[in-house]
Amino acid sequence: MVSCGLFAQAEETPRRWTLSGYLKNMQTGLFVDNPLQEPFQLDNLIHNRLNFRWFPAEEWLFRAELRTRIFYGDVVENTPNYGQVIDDVNNDHFDLSTVLLEGKYGVFHTMLDRIYLQYQKNDWEISLGRQRINWGINTVWNPNDIFNAYNFTDFDYEERPGSDALRIKRYTGFASSVELVAKAADSWRETVIASRWQFNQWNYDFQVLTGYFMDRWALGGGWAGAIKNTGFKGEWTAFFPLQEEQSGTSFALSLGADYIFTSGFYLNGGYLYNSNGQNRGSITELFSFELSAENLYPYRHAIFLQGSYPVSPLINSGLAIIYSPVEVHPLFLNPTFTASIANNWDLDLIGQIVLNEQGNSYQSPVQALFLRVKWSY
Repeated sequence: MVSCGLFAQAEETPRRWTLSGYLKNMQTGLFVDNPLQEPFQLDNLIHNRLNFRWFPAEEWLFRAELRTRIFYGDVVENTPNYGQVIDDVNNDHFDLSTVLLEGKYGVFHTMLDRIYLQYQKNDWEISLGRQRINWGINTVWNPNDIFNAYNFTDFDYEERPGSDALRIKRYTGFASSVELVAKAADSWRETVIASRWQFNQWNYDFQVLTGYFMDRWALGGGWAGAIKNTGFKGEWTAFFPLQEEQSGTSFALSLGADYIFTSGFYLNGGYLYNSNGQNRGSITELFSFELSAENLYPYRHAIFLQGSYPVSPLINSGLAIIYSPVEVHPLFLNPTFTASIANNWDLDLIGQIVLNEQGNSYQSPVQALFLRVKWSY
């Protein structure tokens, strides 16, 4: 009888860990208007994610997330050193990724993009390791996201990149907090150390941030609220040089508004001013420019418009457009169709079409179509 009692007590003990994730398969059809490349390329990506959480005590959390991908197809075959290119993307100070296998037609790659220990008690929260430092407010462009900026076109990375950092946060009241983050780096010219103050006033959430950003001084702020029934967000950051030989001050500002109609139609619009952006250049630079908080888009101005409509409770359709009023009038079109086909199963059809003006007509150097199936567990 005693052993049965012990067994019953063990069954009642709550589990201190969780394991979840997903498995995705994505087919890509790529149409390229470039005499140096094949006009049509077919690619495939198998993507598995494991999310592990362990609660060793009430105040402690250990989190580790593994991203494993298998790439194969024409793009891998036609891209020299494809494994090295993939291995460098989304890594931070510490090398937590590796190419397990690489051949002419395929690459097998894995990465720990989250691994950190967090302590939380009363008003304090401290975390150390690779984590997402989410300071952005807007949907598309985030000048306040100075630790781990992301690219809107990388739609297959919902979790977004992380940073190897120490984060200390103290909650000071209702919807208010003070936060300090230091990012690991090999030298002072590569590190980021910044603080953020969040507070609520006039039914708006505000934030102010300042700190050291890669040998520059950063100062920024943002807000999120509503004008009647329309959501209204914005954020800005200025970067000031600390050395005489550096280039001048850079500035980024993004504004956004969104509205949901009674029919379920969702409309979202935004604008970006990027002082480091250019006024000319091919739209193909959208997939190759060097992304950072100081340079969130290849062009100086960009206008974003997105609409989505639930065709049924299980089916949703949408279209996003980005236009830049610069010399070549670059245009990015992103139609989407998503469906829940079964419990924990989703089907997505996604297009990416880029156009710019050449001569007296619009040309489309790249069109891509993605078919993705996702199983969550």
